[in-house]
Amino acid sequence: MKFIFKAVSLIALASLATGCAVNQPYDYTAFKESNPASILVLPPANQSLDVLASDSVFAQVTRPLAESGYYVFPVGLVNETFKANGLTEPDDIHQVNLAKLNEIFGPDAVLYLTVTDYGTQYQVVQSDSRVTVEGKLIDAKTGRQLWSGSATASSAEQSSSSGNLFVLLITAVIEQVINTSTNRSHSIAQISNHRLLSAGVPNGILHGPRSAQHWKK
Repeated sequence: MKFIFKAVSLIALASLATGCAVNQPYDYTAFKESNPASILVLPPANQSLDVLASDSVFAQVTRPLAESGYYVFPVGLVNETFKANGLTEPDDIHQVNLAKLNEIFGPDAVLYLTVTDYGTQYQVVQSDSRVTVEGKLIDAKTGRQLWSGSATASSAEQSSSSGNLFVLLITAVIEQVINTSTNRSHSIAQISNHRLLSAGVPNGILHGPRSAQHWKK
């Protein structure tokens, strides 16, 4: 009996410790000291199996950052600049040193993005288009990390799995065909970007100098 009580107590303590770690507020000290006004977003590295992932996420990063109060270097200009210098792969671009990025663009901060999940998968009774993006904001002058985060969005968030099993299976197959052929993940990526790069969310980026809510979460 004592053994069971001790085991339960240890599990409870572990759960409590985990909960505290998850809910711990982000330390924005470096972010506030740097106070970036302009952000250079690099083409996202792609760890998913979909070749469209990087371009899809990259094309939709400007709006949430701009609405959060930052100047964002135009993604089309950024892409063409790297291509003109012989760099077309995001992984290679992420290896460019900060001194060179400062020389070419002169940003206050550089945002490194990685797409870890992108695409539509068939999951027995539903089709799920899911996008996960991770981000890391670096001070362009010092190399100091100012912030990092991750966000996921899924088409399954609004779906229901109740009903006739046969109908659900047929519906899931049809949804997968439609979602894949229409690149449903592109619209889901927009949601992921907003969750990751919009100021005002828990442990998200701070409002930039162009926002009336500057430095407010």
